[in-house]
Amino acid sequence: MGFYRPLLEKVLFPVLEAAHGRPTVPLLQFLRGSERWSLDALRDLQAGLLRRLIRHAAVHTVYYRKLLDERGMHADDIRDASDLCHLPLLDREAARETLESRTADEPRWVIEHAASALTGAPVVKYNAESRHWRDATRWRGYGWAGYRVGMRALHYSGERPAPASWLARRGRALDRRLMRDLHIDCVVRSERALEQAASELAAFRPEVMVAYAAGASALARYINDHGLRSWRDIPVIIAAERLWPHDRTQIAQAFGPVFETYGCSEVMLIGAECEIHDGLHTSMENLIVELIVREPGGAVRAARPGEVGEVAITDLHNLACPMIRYVTGEVAIARAETRCPCGRGLAMIGPIDGRISEALYDRGDEIPLTSTGWRKVVTVESAADRIAMLA
Repeated sequence: MGFYRPLLEKVLFPVLEAAHGRPTVPLLQFLRGSERWSLDALRDLQAGLLRRLIRHAAVHTVYYRKLLDERGMHADDIRDASDLCHLPLLDREAARETLESRTADEPRWVIEHAASALTGAPVVKYNAESRHWRDATRWRGYGWAGYRVGMRALHYSGERPAPASWLARRGRALDRRLMRDLHIDCVVRSERALEQAASELAAFRPEVMVAYAAGASALARYINDHGLRSWRDIPVIIAAERLWPHDRTQIAQAFGPVFETYGCSEVMLIGAECEIHDGLHTSMENLIVELIVREPGGAVRAARPGEVGEVAITDLHNLACPMIRYVTGEVAIARAETRCPCGRGLAMIGPIDGRISEALYDRGDEIPLTSTGWRKVVTVESAADRIAMLA
């Protein structure tokens, strides 16, 4: 293991996070304890955070103040997650249209995510507190797969555009080197690109891998077909796209044990698979996750165990631009309230039964769709080599 990994995990990372005003380490320590609480204790925690959120939204946002007034409700009428049924769902169109009226006069938002043209995901604003919980929740969930700060990690996913300034590019490169992260763009899946990725993986010798499902599956098939595996098991954390059973089999054969996670850019990690590999534990300390079913007459109810429901989330820490009962556009299977054999008390969902991909491919190359000026696109394949895109 060497001296650097424990030095980074125990000394450098905590010091650097604290120097930047980020309480990632103490929050992570809290989460590693709270995940063992009873389901009732976790729901009590959620209820307190939900009451704070609703009261804040009623005072500091135009949208929720007006919403409660129109329904003849007071913020204190929402006591826990069971009372959320009295508030409307927030779909993507509504989230886009109400962005400004949901933005609180305080605290000021510090981070903004751009929209996605293919999925219709809205612009999202959130405050520092929300960002800190997102970071800690991600480290906690990834830790169930064995990922610890300081491990050599291969990130096989969609590479973000390089920062505009030289200083920012240099900073990102130094951060990745410090954290021992290797990023390989998975969106190009030609034979040559897969060969190069396999070669870089073998040379880097990662201790953990974080990857998009489709990218990991394509690389796994290439490795399996060519008999290239020469490494011990590498845990693979699937961080985007639906994970199909046949893809899981290929990925496990090429790399090692597979851990599915589920999240979205609006709130980040929603659920993660533990070592039992049977469903996903939800991030209860950070989010309220509902699985809802729309009845033919328009009524909305909670999905029953074994039933497929739409995912609706409430971000308990985003005070800058509250998202309450936001419908992600994906569906998952509801589960009974039984404690996982791993001992964690966190409520579970899954598997994820439907997920939207954000990429189109032509002959192995991605067609980028990143313009924030597009609200929605429709694609029409008029020939084998021709795709019309209507914005």
